Amino acid sequence: MLSHVAKFGAKVVKPAHRTDWGGYSGYFTDPDGFLWEVAHNPDFPHV
Repeated sequence: MLSHVAKFGAKVVKPAHRTDWGGYSGYFTDPDGFLWEVAHNPDFPHV
């Protein structure tokens, strides 16, 4: 959850949203200003 990283000083830049590939994606910056993407596909086969 992006709300979880916000508790530690990150700034949510783009909240998680559904993507055209069937998963979810969102962006945040860490306290040093680096941009990160978090992506999850619940239908991806787990090994």
